[in-house]
Amino acid sequence: MEQREAVMSLDMHRTAALFIALAVITVFMPTSSHAVSAANVTSPFRYTFNQSGTLMEAGSMGDSSSPYFWVNSGGKMEINNGLGMTVQGGLPVVDATRQLYAKMNSLDTANGTMPQNTFRLVTRSQWGSAQESVKFRITKTNLTDTPNRDGYSGIFLFGRYKDQYNLYYAGIRQDGEAVIKKKIGGTYHTLGEKQVFGSQADYDRWSNPNLMPANTWMGIRAKYENLADGSVRIQLYLDKNNTGNFTQILSVIDSGTGGAPFTNKGYAGIRTDYMDVQFEDFDLRNL
Repeated sequence: MEQREAVMSLDMHRTAALFIALAVITVFMPTSSHAVSAANVTSPFRYTFNQSGTLMEAGSMGDSSSPYFWVNSGGKMEINNGLGMTVQGGLPVVDATRQLYAKMNSLDTANGTMPQNTFRLVTRSQWGSAQESVKFRITKTNLTDTPNRDGYSGIFLFGRYKDQYNLYYAGIRQDGEAVIKKKIGGTYHTLGEKQVFGSQADYDRWSNPNLMPANTWMGIRAKYENLADGSVRIQLYLDKNNTGNFTQILSVIDSGTGGAPFTNKGYAGIRTDYMDVQFEDFDLRNL
């Protein structure tokens, strides 16, 4: 399972490199269609997806046309009517993004039609001890026939992201488990897990492929905090009913699992796997 996740990450690194050649459409600075410098973001940083447009995947953070975000994988992020979203449904044959994904990662994206299966959105600002939140709604689970889609696919919040090989993430898997992981040197280490939707016996990758409810707004929050002894505390919260009331579902301390804790500032962001997802009210603030 861990090996499959690592393989998919490497495949997407190669794919993203090709997107340097794609034209980019600015969502946050409509007067420009080219790469822009990162914004000087201060706490709290709240993004409400209130300016319509399309942010295309770029081959590197410096090539992003948004001063706030970089679409590292997944083709593009659409923004409309206060919602950010992955690609919804399948891309047409003539779409340039589909054609590139068909060549570079046909297996995970249904011949390029669903690049959103490997969506990765990374902030261009770095954060230390911080809290990250977003509201989300799953509109569809994509039953793409690939060994890389399984119960461990889901929605996650990045923390202390250095690069695709070194980061924390916390979130909810399609098999209903909450999980906090550390990826160091390309290897995943599970720091904590807990069942929050259904049971493991309920999950089946074909007949019951996602124990998270569809078409339901929920909130997810992660806190990454340096402790005095040099360790890092990571806490995961869930607002199941979208009331604004978050309940802690996991808390772990990384004292050196797989290597030294990530105590330096890093990027934040969102990862989703094999789903069409919409977002509201992305919020980052210092603890």
